Amino acid sequence: MANHKHFSAVLNVPKATILLLLQCIELSSAVGVSPASQMQTAGRWKLLLNNTGVVAMHMALTHHNTVVIFDQTSAGPSGYHLRRRFGGKRCTGSHSDTIDPTCYAHSVEYDISTNQVRALQLSSDTWCSSGSFLSNGTLLQTGGYGSGSRRIRNFHPCEDHHCDWSEAHTLLSNDRWYASNQILPEHDQLIVVGGRRTFTYEFVPKMGNEKSYNLPFLHQTLNNREGGNNLYPFLHLSSDGNLFIFANRDSILFNYRRNTVVKTFPRIPGGGARNYPSTGSSVILPLDHRNGFQEVEIMVCGGSATGAYRAARRGQFLEGLQSCGRMVITGNTHKWKMEDMPEPRLLHDMLTLPTGNILIINGAKTGCAGWDNARNASLQPYLYNPKNQPNRRFTVLKSTKIARMYHSSAIVLTDGRILIAGGNAHRNYTFENVPYPTELRLQAYHPHYTESKYDDQRPRNVTIHYAHGDYGIKYGGEFTVRFELERRREDGVEFNAYAPPFATHSFSMNQRLLKLRSKSMERNGNGGWVSAVVEAPPSPNVAPAGYYLLTVVNGGIPSVSRWIRFINS
Repeated sequence: MANHKHFSAVLNVPKATILLLLQCIELSSAVGVSPASQMQTAGRWKLLLNNTGVVAMHMALTHHNTVVIFDQTSAGPSGYHLRRRFGGKRCTGSHSDTIDPTCYAHSVEYDISTNQVRALQLSSDTWCSSGSFLSNGTLLQTGGYGSGSRRIRNFHPCEDHHCDWSEAHTLLSNDRWYASNQILPEHDQLIVVGGRRTFTYEFVPKMGNEKSYNLPFLHQTLNNREGGNNLYPFLHLSSDGNLFIFANRDSILFNYRRNTVVKTFPRIPGGGARNYPSTGSSVILPLDHRNGFQEVEIMVCGGSATGAYRAARRGQFLEGLQSCGRMVITGNTHKWKMEDMPEPRLLHDMLTLPTGNILIINGAKTGCAGWDNARNASLQPYLYNPKNQPNRRFTVLKSTKIARMYHSSAIVLTDGRILIAGGNAHRNYTFENVPYPTELRLQAYHPHYTESKYDDQRPRNVTIHYAHGDYGIKYGGEFTVRFELERRREDGVEFNAYAPPFATHSFSMNQRLLKLRSKSMERNGNGGWVSAVVEAPPSPNVAPAGYYLLTVVNGGIPSVSRWIRFINS
């Protein structure tokens, strides 16, 4: 962590300059940006690797603090050349071997502690696939292209980092290319929704006798002229156990157990579309113990203008959508509350930070998703504070110099940094004579809260003590969190549990953050040690079983997160 220096000077400023500055501040408030953000340079960027070898079309953090990164196997040679094919035959320097995709890795595991990658083996094509973590930390990965469209894969991380992909003998019932996944409250059950030319959903493993179930909502939201615009639908598990599904501009609350629509929500205002290939993004805002986790609010931001897909195919790149919508999906009153980002944006990632704020990062300002279909990279991240008043929620953060367009991704790490990788708008890896070359560099964005000037306010040496053994914490149970705290901030201490997502195509599947209840908190002796008794979520509807990151947050300054596991009784 580096010191973040601030410089100030006393200047004789002309009146005209002061007037112009005031006008800029007034304008920034009108588009939803905090005035203070106009001079914002918070955070810093760091290059970690010049070459990950593989484009981060898909990315996920495991509970062994490694990151699984993978692309499509049909993309031809990657940037990670193998000495031997996975079958054992040597890869030579011959022309045939230098263009043979089997002599290249298409998946790697990144070790955060050593800053190194190792090759993994994929047996089927994962192009535009989906995934979820099971309760034991296994990444269950579904679908893809061609030979991979009905495949089910598993990656079970291990301490010695010698694990690899395996494929299940069972297949999906339908082709799942550009589908979305959501882990369900039922133990290790997930739902897979949609896909190109697929208007159904199914369960893994199967729930009932049906192979798959028709979902008319996917027929209703399809726009054939615009490449679909309902692919990679946004899925969020509501705390009432129903599934929120958003596609194109519309959304429903769906009872997947009975195959019935519980609610049809108002259409999000404005034109354009939000799902692939228009490719906005969505999060479920933090769930809070103070309302019993019963208020569930969804946020959708950005996307592409009406006609953007057809225009991009003609070489014209329409300005993206600038608007965000928030809507409470529980209760009886449902209305989108709209606000604007500082600029139009699409192809971006929305991440829930340990503080409960939302980071919007990566993407473009014009065009849509697809091969070479976007321009004008969005280089500045936005920080969104859901608790602030309208017009004061967005802060513009420090720019990167690396464009992260189509097929890039971002995830939150245990130390609060953001890992960013990928970017490839081409059928194969292409590094020359294109507006946006294939991007293999790996970066970390350090949010402002990682700066060393906050170290005296940062909870340190966090340890978690389960009430009964080390296996996990049952729903509604208690556990103890012990940590050092030198200086407590006025906003108080929070205990936030975060479900790390599977990230692809601007949607972080299964991402959610819970603000847990602290039943008691006391200092131990004369030192800075604090001991808190914290209550686990009440049910798997609120937090499906599995590994979460527990963060102690002192007035907006987070600790390094620790892994915690919620289990069924």
